[in-house]
Amino acid sequence: MTAKTGESGQKRRPMQRGKSKNESLPLSEQAYIAIKDRIITLFFAPGQYLNEASICEQLEMGRTPVHQALQRLQAEGLVDVVPRKGVIIQPDSMGQVIEILDARLVVEPAIAARAAEYGRSEDIEAARAILDHHRDDAHGGGRIDAFVECDRAFHSKISDMSQSRILGDFAKALHERSIRAWYLHLWQTLDTDASDRQHRAVLAAIEARDAGAAAAAMRDHLSGLRERVVLLQQHAPKRAPSHAR
Repeated sequence: MTAKTGESGQKRRPMQRGKSKNESLPLSEQAYIAIKDRIITLFFAPGQYLNEASICEQLEMGRTPVHQALQRLQAEGLVDVVPRKGVIIQPDSMGQVIEILDARLVVEPAIAARAAEYGRSEDIEAARAILDHHRDDAHGGGRIDAFVECDRAFHSKISDMSQSRILGDFAKALHERSIRAWYLHLWQTLDTDASDRQHRAVLAAIEARDAGAAAAAMRDHLSGLRERVVLLQQHAPKRAPSHAR
């Protein structure tokens, strides 16, 4: 099993999310994170057939943690585990991406409002630090990997600030499902400067303790993303070449 290649011939490599930190997690959680990152970054392509043995070999893990991870990913709709046949990486249609964004539009404005009410000052500063840290990579060079890392970390921090574990976990799951859309489709519309402005507008409203403005800023941010998906749906987009990352 090899990594997918693009027009440049360069191998796609999965993102490494806090590798040293992940090593302290249970093996099943490590396997879950590693496989999921390979799915959302297209290292494992939509529609690709895999088998558990090859995944175990690649991750250098035993069958039990890999099997448990695949069961979780199947419950999330990212893979289909077919007995005696293997694992199929499930595709996301543009219609499914829109459904995910519709769900985010319901949940995340409420989370932003709660963050304005319950977020601690140190968490607000941490969210700002995330944006500042990633500004050069994500918003200067326009690299998708750097942008995704920034977007994921920022939205996760806002979810944590809401002080609602149920809403936060739901929002994080929806966000994870939407990440793959950047690699499949949305790379064509990536405007990191606009995204940075929108993120900072959300954060400014939270810092001002204005729940209504925070919800509105988050709604505007996600509505703009949804509009771009709808436009792409009408123009049959191409897949991103690996050198664009």
